[in-house]
Amino acid sequence: MNNSRHFPIDFYEYLEANTLIEIKGGNTRETFLKIWMVQVDNRVFARSWNKSPKSWFTEILKTGLGQIKYNNQVINIHGKKVDKDDAINLHIDKAYLDKYNQAHNLKYTKGITQPEYANYTMEFLFDKEG
Repeated sequence: MNNSRHFPIDFYEYLEANTLIEIKGGNTRETFLKIWMVQVDNRVFARSWNKSPKSWFTEILKTGLGQIKYNNQVINIHGKKVDKDDAINLHIDKAYLDKYNQAHNLKYTKGITQPEYANYTMEFLFDKEG
């Protein structure tokens, strides 16, 4: 398995230009879910809004695997939970606040940047071989 934090350039461009990115956790789900994703220093992160026991987040936690869909392309990823005490969480909070600053998103942006959400943060790693 050849993992890298660096995704294809067009993925970063898509992530920069779009607020919703599609994800599928695990290897048994058939449908993609649109979620918020952010990047910090070319690293890609997302948080589970619902903190549901059965979600993209928990499937990636369980299997380590998932897929991201963008521009009609599907790429395989591996996910790794970010430690809730990792200082990167402050940078992830800022990335969410900067990216999702539209009036209709502010309620959710303020919510997802609360300290409790740090425990529901996932980093995605591009699987070049997938």
